[in-house]
Amino acid sequence: MSLPTGGGHVTAVTRTPTLCQVDADLLPVDPAAPPIKMRLALPQAWNGKAMMFGGGGYDGTIPDLTAQVPFGPADRPTPLARGYAVFASDSGHQAGPVGVPSLDGSFGVNDEALRNFAAGDATKKTRDASLFLLRRAGAEPGEIYFAGGSTGGREALNVAQRWPTAFDGVIAAYPAWNNLSEILDLGHLTRILARPNAFPGPEKQALLHESVMNACDGLDGITDRVISNPDGCRFDPHALRCPRGADTGPHCLSDPQIASVMAMSAPFRWPYPIASGETGYPGFPFLSGADMRTPLLGFGTTPPANPMPDTSGYGMRFWDQWVKHFLTRDPGHDPLAVDPSAPGEWRQRISELSAIQDRNDADLGPFQRAGGKLILLHGAADELVSHWSTTDYQQRVRDILGDRATGEFLRYYVVPGANHANAGTPAFAAGWDSLTALETWTDTGRPPRNPVVTDLNHPRTRPLCEHPAWPRYVGGNPDDAASFRCQQPAA
Repeated sequence: MSLPTGGGHVTAVTRTPTLCQVDADLLPVDPAAPPIKMRLALPQAWNGKAMMFGGGGYDGTIPDLTAQVPFGPADRPTPLARGYAVFASDSGHQAGPVGVPSLDGSFGVNDEALRNFAAGDATKKTRDASLFLLRRAGAEPGEIYFAGGSTGGREALNVAQRWPTAFDGVIAAYPAWNNLSEILDLGHLTRILARPNAFPGPEKQALLHESVMNACDGLDGITDRVISNPDGCRFDPHALRCPRGADTGPHCLSDPQIASVMAMSAPFRWPYPIASGETGYPGFPFLSGADMRTPLLGFGTTPPANPMPDTSGYGMRFWDQWVKHFLTRDPGHDPLAVDPSAPGEWRQRISELSAIQDRNDADLGPFQRAGGKLILLHGAADELVSHWSTTDYQQRVRDILGDRATGEFLRYYVVPGANHANAGTPAFAAGWDSLTALETWTDTGRPPRNPVVTDLNHPRTRPLCEHPAWPRYVGGNPDDAASFRCQQPAA
């Protein structure tokens, strides 16, 4: 069933010897809402299949249709180069020209634009419009896939749950599936990091990273700058405490800085009910080997403030935009003045937004019964979206459907050393041909078997272990996946 729009029109058609590209606007029902800008590329050598890409952050731009799937391989063609018809949209609003486009939340003041983005309505509208255009061109896809990471990963899980027959297979990487819950945690951390003398600067972040690495790198049987057994890491940041807890330089952490680090990796729970039923967020794995060489995805390089500095962490700036445009709808509102633990007058609005932003209830039974397949991926060193949250999602699916039914359609892999979207210089830049694995699974019923992930920055491979297993070194060439075995956690 299609969602309502105000119609649509093609804005541009570009033809080359290898493809036809169509740009279009899907018009809103509310005249005050922005259109959904979408793009479709149909290659001349079409393979009879289609792929939709998800976005990132607050979206606002059309993803690159020539790109690879998230955590995709470097030595295999992109979906478009394989002959897929590829389409995507800006999720129903256009980012402003200033700053990082994916950090513009100003569209949130309009209810239809907010639902297009936060509830995932734009994904279904874009999918339906793209299929209409393909059919007009005489191209009826035999199979349709969705691939996305971060916000795109949330969109991927959303389409599987809300529209279980719309896609045959889904790749969801590092998904921000419980978006409002994570935002509340980010707001909690923003307020903590903004306290006097509480922010650990880049040198102290590097000290923390090296200390965690020294303590936990060898737990997987080899010292290789990748912590493959993060749940076995028990590093205590109090070991870095400055004398008497005072800040005496970059070689130690003060008491307020230790409190900030502990808060980053601790669960956050709010003491009031919200409409989605969520009660907390599990925290971030900073004490499990996250790579501090990408600080803007984590702590940032300067403490949060009002106005929010561009050098604050991505999550803190995300919170800033959410408070101003989603929650209070007041662009002058101080983001530090809203306490997620005690929001006062904003409690009801938080609850209302949770029903929109945390729609993924993990009941994927209709998707499973329709024959859909889901590959779920996350990096163990993700600084922006916690892999613990994705693990929670997978467990909820199992709780609802049971192990057998879940195993028929879902595979979940955590990649040690991989961070958010392979940003910066992660310990392990994940690359795996998940699309071929998904195609094989969909076409033949054979799930991924003994997959291997490549480090895109170094000539080495690792077994891609199905969670909760992790790769243990057993001997041989440490750059060869054959030298590792997937180890189940201790009982």
